[in-house]
Amino acid sequence: MRSILRTIWLLVPDSISKAYVLRGFVISEQAMLKIDIKQNVFSAVMMLTMMVVPAFGQDAALDLSKENPAMGIPGAGPLTNAQIKEWLSRDENHKPLKVKLPLGLSLGESQMKGLEKNPLTLAKIELGRQLYFDTRMSSDNTVSCASCHHPQEGYSRHTPTGVGVGGQKGGRNSPVSYNRILSDAQFWDGRAASLEAQAVGPIQNPIEMGNTHDVMVSTLTKVAGYAMQFEKIFPGSGFTIDNVGKAIAAFERTLVTGPSPYDYNESYKRFATLEAEDLADLKTDSPEVYAEYEVMKELVAVNPMGESALRGQELFFSKRVGCSNCHVGANLADEQYHNLGVGMSAKEPDLGRFTETKVEKDNGAFKTPTIRNVALSAPYMHDGSLATLEEVVEHYNKGGDKNKWLSDKIVPLKLTPQESLDIVEFMRACTGSFPSVSSARLPQ
Repeated sequence: MRSILRTIWLLVPDSISKAYVLRGFVISEQAMLKIDIKQNVFSAVMMLTMMVVPAFGQDAALDLSKENPAMGIPGAGPLTNAQIKEWLSRDENHKPLKVKLPLGLSLGESQMKGLEKNPLTLAKIELGRQLYFDTRMSSDNTVSCASCHHPQEGYSRHTPTGVGVGGQKGGRNSPVSYNRILSDAQFWDGRAASLEAQAVGPIQNPIEMGNTHDVMVSTLTKVAGYAMQFEKIFPGSGFTIDNVGKAIAAFERTLVTGPSPYDYNESYKRFATLEAEDLADLKTDSPEVYAEYEVMKELVAVNPMGESALRGQELFFSKRVGCSNCHVGANLADEQYHNLGVGMSAKEPDLGRFTETKVEKDNGAFKTPTIRNVALSAPYMHDGSLATLEEVVEHYNKGGDKNKWLSDKIVPLKLTPQESLDIVEFMRACTGSFPSVSSARLPQ
């Protein structure tokens, strides 16, 4: 019993590189080593409490589990230049932010991408939000980033492929634009080395926005509200296409999924096996940890995983089914490229990653998408050819579509109909909230 209790205060072991988390504080590994684990829980918690320091600076924190930086510059009605000027005058809007991710995604905080080269600030995030929803970036003022990556459609679109200027249809499904803070190379084929590079690519794509970088910059530079922001946020360089990419990427890195039933259930597991006597001792010896137990118990009750989803989780992570061979890590995606056979029977198949690397094994290989919130972003696969999650599971169940370069991870699974349904239910249990985002109040 006591051996169990002595480990309870390690609430999130190994979730942050070189640190352990306790009640929102960070304890260094050096401090952790000073703790005599033979002591009882109460003494250990007291020692830890004395050694903790705030995880993030008071005025340089962005907790994406609690704060929403993408609701726009405060105010009502059309966004005025005076409001923009006042917003830019506040020093706190220009301070680099230390990011904390929501439960579940927080396991990947040590793997966040792009923040060293492109630090987040509230002003930069807001500028990126404006650009993301502004159709003036396109050649005919009809298409914005949100046209293919819409908040109400899972930050994708419910069409097989993206639709650009003049109603032109692209060749691939619109990948999701959330949880990109844990992702480096972008697009299905990884041709953009960073989120910044991805953000500006569609502007000059003739099918998507149909513009050029120079014309877009020239057009929006004439908008005083934009010119004012670029000058203040990027002193010395101002309104350039590179800075457009930085601003949009900053905004997109704040688009993260909230905790899902799967995350709550996983977090509660450290308490689930405790017996009544253990809980009574915990309540006496460590009331703060016990309070967290009560909170997690309530969250699991409010966000339950059904029996089918629990069975699906076992299958998903099992060696037999092996979904987690590719869908792994905090974002449930390995950031790698795999040939699943999708579209390879076409006369001229899309060769995916091969077009970038010219490496034989990359023929027909496409980047692994996240399972998080996948239930909201149908249709699926790089060509949008599978309409439902049930069809996706059936594709894997049959062993993909045979071709010369089929991944060796794709084999027939021999799932029963119930097992297939269980896996679908687990994927649905990986659905969390999206942050509220305003698409209104753009510079006039």
